[in-house]
Amino acid sequence: MKVLSDTGHMTVRHLMALWRQPWWIAVSLVQPVIWLLLFGALFEAVTDIPGFGSTNYIEFLAPGVVVMTAFFGAGWAGMPVIEDINRGVIDRFLVSPVRRSSLISGRLTSWSLTTAIQSLIIVVLALIVGASFANGVLGVLVLIIEAVLVGAAFGCLSIGLALLIRKEETLIAAVQFLVLPLSFMSVTFMQKSLMPGWMQTVADFNPLNWAVEAGRDAVTANPDWGAIAGKSGLLLAFLLICGTFALRAFRTYQRTV
Repeated sequence: MKVLSDTGHMTVRHLMALWRQPWWIAVSLVQPVIWLLLFGALFEAVTDIPGFGSTNYIEFLAPGVVVMTAFFGAGWAGMPVIEDINRGVIDRFLVSPVRRSSLISGRLTSWSLTTAIQSLIIVVLALIVGASFANGVLGVLVLIIEAVLVGAAFGCLSIGLALLIRKEETLIAAVQFLVLPLSFMSVTFMQKSLMPGWMQTVADFNPLNWAVEAGRDAVTANPDWGAIAGKSGLLLAFLLICGTFALRAFRTYQRTV
């Protein structure tokens, strides 16, 4: 129970910190809207390509933007960690009775709540501009879960790297190195069958792609629940690996204090 209580306190702390940054809130809400409208208009003509399989690009793109927004946001989860390290905040928590695991789980919970809100906003906007989600509320719920899973996994990875690197510039370089290649080597913007063969192979092992495929399938009229469960299982396994990495990185940090 203490772990849950401490996680709750840390979650509130991080949410309050975000609330005190109105510009961050504004940008985080506007950015996915721009992606949806900009990429939706830019690539609208790809639906005319034989084999694309969809006549409404916004409807195709929306699940990808939901997942990509979670992915991009999670990539920067380590930045506040470095700020807390530099200000001595984490060191003060280490000598307090707060459970060590809650220092990570609290951050992940706050990021997950933020991701869910962003996802709902993107879904509503997509509906306004002409998309439809044939599977209704259930499909949208599964889509948001997929976004939260991939966000939590890469959030753990970012936090772990931050605890080991402890330099903002290096973390920024590492995040940029991962984010754009993984985004474009997925089915976020294009059907997998239209991608080069080597990119299709990379996509098969890309956690971001697992989330996009599962989320997109979930909102269709006839989802393949077996495939969705399989990709969700892969995401859970990846989250476990990244979570373990973050905890080990935290223990490494503790030994250096």
